Amino acid sequence: MSADPTKPPAERRRAPNPWSVPLRIEDVPETGCHIALTADERTRQAIAVATGLRELPRLEAAFDVTRSGHDGLRVSGQVSATVGQICVVTLEPIDSDLTELIDLVFKGAHAALADEDVTMNVDGEEIDTLVDGTVDLGALATEFLILGIDPYPRKAGAVFKPLALPEPGGGAFAALAALQKKPSN
Repeated sequence: MSADPTKPPAERRRAPNPWSVPLRIEDVPETGCHIALTADERTRQAIAVATGLRELPRLEAAFDVTRSGHDGLRVSGQVSATVGQICVVTLEPIDSDLTELIDLVFKGAHAALADEDVTMNVDGEEIDTLVDGTVDLGALATEFLILGIDPYPRKAGAVFKPLALPEPGGGAFAALAALQKKPSN
């Protein structure tokens, strides 16, 4: 499932996600919180289908969420998964583990530019926009999972060997070409 590129970026981001774990800014204590997530089988299957994976036997995320100013959140942590893919060389099934680190700042809509998904603050940090005062941790974990997937998975030790091209003048049609050149009586 891919987002419609004709829609504005903010609308593309709100496309249905198989893993949704919304967290409202009001639910984060001033001291912050730790949130550990594990996707259930149905969610993993839906994400595997949406991302073109052969299977997704494990998907976990751990976040430390703290307040960032009066209207923002900082989300740091990691997403880890075991992804099942097909080797691009041997076409055999392979499984690989991946870990993606996350460190993002989210601010209220008034802090971001109206037409931009991401802005920068004075420290050079990327700032994403909270949607209705909420960050979707499941969608965030899915996004970072997708960023970590190897688009060309290769089985350990697999080496691509190109097909040998026939020598010039040889090949299946060389005999026919020779017949055309012979004068007929």
